[in-house]
Amino acid sequence: MKSLVKFLALLLLSVLSISLASAQDAKKYYYTDASTFPIYGKAVPNTSATYERLPASLEGVIRQPVWDLAHHSAGISVRFRSDSPSIKLRWVSFGLHTMNHMTDTGTRGLDLYTQDPVDGHWRFARSARPQKDTLNDLTVISGMEPVMREYIVYLSLYEGVKKLEIGVEEGSVIDQPALDSPRKGSPIVMYGTSILQGGCANRPGMAFTNIISRELDREVVNLGFSGNARLDYEIAELMAAVKDPSLFVLDNVPNCEASLIDERQEKFFRIIRDAHPDVPVIFIENPNYPHAVFDKVTAADIAARNASMRAVYAKLKKAGERKIYYIKGDKMLGLDGEATVDGVHFTDLGMVRYTEYVLPTLKKALRKK
Repeated sequence: MKSLVKFLALLLLSVLSISLASAQDAKKYYYTDASTFPIYGKAVPNTSATYERLPASLEGVIRQPVWDLAHHSAGISVRFRSDSPSIKLRWVSFGLHTMNHMTDTGTRGLDLYTQDPVDGHWRFARSARPQKDTLNDLTVISGMEPVMREYIVYLSLYEGVKKLEIGVEEGSVIDQPALDSPRKGSPIVMYGTSILQGGCANRPGMAFTNIISRELDREVVNLGFSGNARLDYEIAELMAAVKDPSLFVLDNVPNCEASLIDERQEKFFRIIRDAHPDVPVIFIENPNYPHAVFDKVTAADIAARNASMRAVYAKLKKAGERKIYYIKGDKMLGLDGEATVDGVHFTDLGMVRYTEYVLPTLKKALRKK
């Protein structure tokens, strides 16, 4: 008898689940092209495509690996508001990029955040987990009260987004954001490596450039190029072309051997400084990777790279450069060795620790601006 009751209960639960899913599917949605809403995180507005990071003029000019990585939509986000009880996202990715040390949600997925009406903080709502195709059409969140909310959609970190549409229930409103948050314009422009691009956050909202944007309530431009933050002067010129920047961050050391820093770092800085003489610039060292405690070759290499970066900074200070700052990397990730996925790339814990470590200097530099 107990077995029969249990079976009937499971059967009823199954029927209810199917009914709820069918009811959800039966709802009518209408979609709006996300490009009609404010797009954040682009160095210049006229890029090669809507959700890409470099202007078309750099194709065939900049190194091919950098151009290819510019198709990745790291750091780009879209702002809107709606009173819909559920939000759908329909997007087309450039490809099915996957890596063995990062989740597909981070590489190809999207993140939805909404603003807390009480304290104004941005809160994670839910992720849009990518499917086995480049076309995805997902209900990200449902069952909400039909009240107007502000939203951010963070785009994929290691794949490009060709097209994005936002779906709301029939009869609901979707509109331009009513609040300027994060503040649009006067962005922080950050240049760096695969880590800065977002490797290996579990989801886009946890890339530290996006966390910093929420913490400082300010637009942040992500110019992270996996394995290719090699001080290309074209990138310095792009950074110099940013309209009314508030701060520049140079976090390229993990991709630059000491000799490359000696050769190119000062000129890279000079291109930016000549265009924006009053904008603060922050130099950041290579973090002390956990395995460097045991791997003495890696430890020596990191020490040499950081010594070269410090020498450039010291030379600039001696020459009278003002509004430049330096962040050491030895305690960036904590001392327990638990903040990376592979000894190099940051987990979400590493992203949070990095943010907490650099924020005091970022705030100090912004006050000077």
